[in-house]
Amino acid sequence: MDNSEKTILLEFSMSPLTQGDSVSKYVSRSLDIIDKSGLPYRLNPMGTVIEGSWDEVMAVVKACWEKMREDCDRISTIVKIDYRKGKTGRLASKVASVEEKLGRKMKQ
Repeated sequence: MDNSEKTILLEFSMSPLTQGDSVSKYVSRSLDIIDKSGLPYRLNPMGTVIEGSWDEVMAVVKACWEKMREDCDRISTIVKIDYRKGKTGRLASKVASVEEKLGRKMKQ
């Protein structure tokens, strides 16, 4: 697959609802899957953004869900998708565009 097809930014969060207040054990397993996928990603306090083709990013979400459902009876998942034809490297370029317009770096 060439880079022109890697046009999806997908932000998602996935949390078990039946595992108590602290879910970092489960979230960290998802981050391991995301990191090992080889796709560019950014972790933030409320979720993770990954960049790739439709099939690549959806496969990562599915793998995270499959892992979580092994020992979680109820899972909440939120997914947001941004498609822009022909654009790649948007994890960095979207932030850089805003910083350029502001004339300064933003906190990350």
